[in-house]
Amino acid sequence: MSDWTSLWYVWLLLLTLFLLLLCGLSASCVRLCCRRKRLPVETFPRHPCDLAGIGIDSDSTAHSTVT
Repeated sequence: MSDWTSLWYVWLLLLTLFLLLLCGLSASCVRLCCRRKRLPVETFPRHPCDLAGIGIDSDSTAHSTVT
């Protein structure tokens, strides 16, 4: 059985995996915190709309001339 301290490449691999895991966890936390602090931005600004409605009765002269 080999001694674990002489296997420096195993320790290097474990350290690399640990650092990658730590960086991924830190990036996820930063992204989550930034998403919570950011104010919601509207993609399209709202503009007031004008809506006009014209009622035509069946007895009106405009309706009888069109039909």
